[in-house]
Amino acid sequence: MSETLFKRSDFSTKILEILDHVEYRRVESSEDMEQVERLRYKAYKAHDVLALAPKGLLDDSDFDSHAYIFGLYYYGELISTIRVHYVTPEHRLSQSGGAFPEAMDELLDSGLTLIDPARFAADPELTADLPWVPYLTLRPTIVAAAYFRADRVLQFVRPPHAAFYKRVFYADTVVPGRLAKNYGIDMTLMATNVIEVGRKLLTRYPFFISSASEQRMMFSRNPNDTLPPLTIIPTARFVPQGELGTDLPL
Repeated sequence: MSETLFKRSDFSTKILEILDHVEYRRVESSEDMEQVERLRYKAYKAHDVLALAPKGLLDDSDFDSHAYIFGLYYYGELISTIRVHYVTPEHRLSQSGGAFPEAMDELLDSGLTLIDPARFAADPELTADLPWVPYLTLRPTIVAAAYFRADRVLQFVRPPHAAFYKRVFYADTVVPGRLAKNYGIDMTLMATNVIEVGRKLLTRYPFFISSASEQRMMFSRNPNDTLPPLTIIPTARFVPQGELGTDLPL
């Protein structure tokens, strides 16, 4: 998760170049879901955190109507995956809610809508020398915030990772590190106020920018739309400068 392998001034430019070789796939088929399950197992085993998935490597939340699972493909090979939940006052199922229900209810009772990512997994054999993987794996959370016009992007993480999210996503602490329900380890809940910091985030990291068409391909479930394409090409390099204001609810 370090930027130090690239010159800081060149970091975003480097990732924008990498986007030319990256594709996203929204996981809808059982075959793709099995591939995601295998990747989760491989990643969690390598990091000795299989015990943190008490409900199994696939659970009911993966099939929730507000859940979106993505695979990140680099030169055609699956290297990482993430699940993104769109959480609303009317639809409260989320990973973070299972651990910190009081904090989540407080956010939702105030009328906020939330993007809650979970199940981050990266192939340890393919990503060890790719420091940009966390950024592009988490990119759909920012695309989701733009598509759904969400108020916050959440980060439910272990305390040692909090500094990364504070630095990169300008995240604030919602729940300080403490023993999380159902996990048996310390976790912290953070949140990025995309309304306040959205423009700053997209300006600093332009690879998070997405076009309206990419947002629809990633997240639309309108029956009038076509089925999700096999692959989704990131559009950050093709969105004209000056249109940042259309990407997040600024």
